[in-house]
Amino acid sequence: MTQNTGWGGHGGGWGGTPPWGGWAPAPAPQPGVIPLRPLALGEILGGSFSTIRRHWKQLAGVMLAVQAVILPVMALEVGAAVAAVYRHIEPVFDPPFGTKPTAEHVVPLIVAGGTLFVLLLVTGGLGMAVLTALCPAVLKEAVMGRPTTCRAMWRTSLQRTPAVAGTMLLTTLIAGSPMLAVMAVWLPLMFSAASGDVTPAMVVLLPVVLLVAAPVTVWLSTRLALAPAALVMEGIGPVTALRRSAKLVRGAWWRIFGIIMLGGMIAGAISYLIQLPFNLIGMLAVIPAAADQPEGSGPTSDMITVLVVAFLLMLLGAAVSQVFQIGFTQLVSGVLYVDQRIRREGLADAILAELASTTPATGPAPAAPSAPAQPEEPTGT
Repeated sequence: MTQNTGWGGHGGGWGGTPPWGGWAPAPAPQPGVIPLRPLALGEILGGSFSTIRRHWKQLAGVMLAVQAVILPVMALEVGAAVAAVYRHIEPVFDPPFGTKPTAEHVVPLIVAGGTLFVLLLVTGGLGMAVLTALCPAVLKEAVMGRPTTCRAMWRTSLQRTPAVAGTMLLTTLIAGSPMLAVMAVWLPLMFSAASGDVTPAMVVLLPVVLLVAAPVTVWLSTRLALAPAALVMEGIGPVTALRRSAKLVRGAWWRIFGIIMLGGMIAGAISYLIQLPFNLIGMLAVIPAAADQPEGSGPTSDMITVLVVAFLLMLLGAAVSQVFQIGFTQLVSGVLYVDQRIRREGLADAILAELASTTPATGPAPAAPSAPAQPEEPTGT
């Protein structure tokens, strides 16, 4: 008998052979967006679409709120970096004829560029961590068929953001370690080859090694792909989440890799279709305004207005398409996590037990109509 240990438990299997010999089992219960049984490909993709359809307000609300905070912060970082080195830009990129940029101007630009890269990486990573924490939190409620609110999802996402950010960092370091090791050898050899210290043949061999390292990176990335869902749904730490993902993926790597790849392709195609009308409208608005622009004159106020409107339309289209692309890919991974736990750990019984324990009492159930007495059948254990 399966032990119902909740979302965080690692109980026994669920399902088994049909009772009473050859009788067909009853349909699996479905309190939410997926039936509580091992899922087929269509049900995994359908469950992801159903979650977006039922909880689009929570997903879009939190994601757009995150972008409304992250994008201005990144713009301020870029503006501050440009302002700090503004006087060094012209001497480096447009020096007087016959002269070369000096270290006095080059070094500040390199330092500012490196600092800006780190700041943008950290800011974007934190925003992505919030979105990555949001999708499993919404999916958990969707699987159980429970309503939720933007405020509750925002609070849950922020609470799990530091742990999700740590998981993403560890995943990047672990999965990217083969590629980073190859690049750490390749770049010094490239510089040495340029100075004549290393034969070109030694450098040519490195892309071959890179081709060997790339499949290892893909293999590790897939092994750790379910870690964010495990972390948010089970309330565990980053290292434990990585171990849980590796355990759940073991024996099903090709299936999970293929479904994640297919989900990413579907998300990319639909997000492109979402963004396309915004880009077309923006471009069609600019073309007539540019045609009416007097030759040799500066931009008119109408032209500037059209350009601003077109830019805002394209920005809105990019934001909406990104919301779908990030949300759908994360939801596919989350449904895969639920599916693997249903297959291996009895999560279906645990979900039903949790729903039964949280359902408010509504009084005694009405008595069923009397039926003719039937011979008592043996009870399965």
